[in-house]
Amino acid sequence: MLESTGTGVVVRELTRYTELVEAMVEVAVKAREYLVVTGSRSRERLYLEAIETAVAQQPDLVHYRVLYGPPRHEELTDHLVRLLKLRDPGVRRNGLRTLRIGVVEQREVMERYFVASESAAVVPLPSFYGAEGFDCGVLLGREAAAGLVQHGREVFASARAVETLEAVRALRGWRGAKPGQGEM
Repeated sequence: MLESTGTGVVVRELTRYTELVEAMVEVAVKAREYLVVTGSRSRERLYLEAIETAVAQQPDLVHYRVLYGPPRHEELTDHLVRLLKLRDPGVRRNGLRTLRIGVVEQREVMERYFVASESAAVVPLPSFYGAEGFDCGVLLGREAAAGLVQHGREVFASARAVETLEAVRALRGWRGAKPGQGEM
């Protein structure tokens, strides 16, 4: 995509954590058709709440969550539980399932991080300021967002579906959590 359109698909560089979170929240809030989120490390309360609000307020919104392995933080696990309480992944609306949660189980697959709707996307980047964070990113326009929505849908197609509270609980033990650790 960038090869054919150049860096014009980048609407704005996000060089501070607050800008990154604000942009991610904005993508979630403005989503009407699709909201595709990838990664297993989310824990920012405002961002997770924005996703939940979009799912609750937009019944036709198709939401994909693609995890790469189990959630790395309790906040994300709790978020998945809340999503499952908001919508049943088995129910179809207008012929489509509107909640699709899946986990990529191949450990050698590189984790991807982005949030994309039909009109915008945010891709977090490694920190410009330190080794451990993902506190910067880029806001992308409609064309790139459409490509990332398709990317997320294709990755979801190869993921194992996570459609029940029991399936979320089972994710906790996948990478060696001790029995009873972090029970819901």
